Amino acid sequence: MAVKKVLALILGSAAVVVGCFTGYKIWHNSHQQHDFLAPQPLSSIGKTTLERGEYLARAGDCVACHTAKGGKPYAGGMALETPFGKIMVSNITPDKETGIGNWTDKQFINAVRNGKGIHDQNLYPAMPYNVYSKVSDLDLKEIKAYLNTIPAVHHNVEKTNLPFPFNIRQMIWGWNLLFFDAAPFKPNQNKSQQWNRGAYLVEGLGHCTSCHTPKNLLGADKRGKYLQGGELQGWFAPEITNNKRQGIGEWEQDQVVSYLKTGSTEQAVASGPMGEAIHNSLQYMTNDDLRAITEYLQSIPGSWDTTIPLTAAKSEMDRGESIYQNNCKACHKANGLGVEGMIPALAGSSGVQAPDAANVLRAILLGGQGVATKINPTAASMPEFGWKLDDQQISDVATFIRNGWGNQAPPVSMHDVMNAREILSARETLSNPYHVN
Repeated sequence: MAVKKVLALILGSAAVVVGCFTGYKIWHNSHQQHDFLAPQPLSSIGKTTLERGEYLARAGDCVACHTAKGGKPYAGGMALETPFGKIMVSNITPDKETGIGNWTDKQFINAVRNGKGIHDQNLYPAMPYNVYSKVSDLDLKEIKAYLNTIPAVHHNVEKTNLPFPFNIRQMIWGWNLLFFDAAPFKPNQNKSQQWNRGAYLVEGLGHCTSCHTPKNLLGADKRGKYLQGGELQGWFAPEITNNKRQGIGEWEQDQVVSYLKTGSTEQAVASGPMGEAIHNSLQYMTNDDLRAITEYLQSIPGSWDTTIPLTAAKSEMDRGESIYQNNCKACHKANGLGVEGMIPALAGSSGVQAPDAANVLRAILLGGQGVATKINPTAASMPEFGWKLDDQQISDVATFIRNGWGNQAPPVSMHDVMNAREILSARETLSNPYHVN
């Protein structure tokens, strides 16, 4: 399977090279027109340019990728793991030699929204310019004005060095031709101002699709799968559409806002990459913007679910329930409802019922750490059980959790558990040292 995947990637890349030369000029011309037509923001946050710029930079969670572990904020150096190799993230502090201190607003906008470096080189789409194209000129200028005020850090980031053929940057022309829609955000006149604000944030700065939409072999969003969940470095970013079981269709609007603002609600407690997004970004957004995001997300049609529910008579369900009673009930309760604000509910959880059991298996094997925010500084943790339970036991309890209390999800096999152990052991065990700023 791995050989086939590599072959498909190489063949697909070759096709991209062929197509790029015939279509680039047409794309480039229309792209320039789109820049000119970029709309003004729907509303402004903050009284001054710098206040708005800081708010917008947080809304875009720029610090998450542009700060290496243990490094200075925005100084770059993080290596983004992709199926094609490691992509190094740039320094965006105002240092004039290694950062963006000498960049003009036009050059900054060209990089963020068009995927073009200061020397007009193609940027890898790990920098989500394919969604930042929806962000207005004014918002990007205010972000740049804010970045000009942060401490300059002299940090010469190591260059990205992908293996052949992905190191050929000219191929990105073809990728853009196939997958990059440079059209600016256009408000839907049939929707409310709040809905349009939510759409602008989700489709643009929030870049929610980067994690929550599955990707094809060339790393682009799969068509027809918008925000229907995707794999992310050993995690599964769940569906965030109106799907009532696997998405957020059953959540009250205030519950979604609370989750995004505090990292917890009766339905879920955020950890991992989502916890990071809440810690760095979403907790600082206004309730009005979070409500706008919620209104937009809950208007998106969800995936069509064909999962057949398991019955309690199945032997693995019986074994799993016994393991749950002995190991999980004390915290998650016999009814699976957990403790609001601290221990997530398992009953009715969209994350637990996701088609991919990666997050459930990660939590059982490695434990977990909830995110701490200003409003909810108490971050509960879960102990790991990978040392205590064997593959069959984890398979059984995971299957029970995903199908108990009316839940409905595919069963978890021993092979799934063995594969999860292998994947997780190959990665550095993730800790989540969230601190309240």
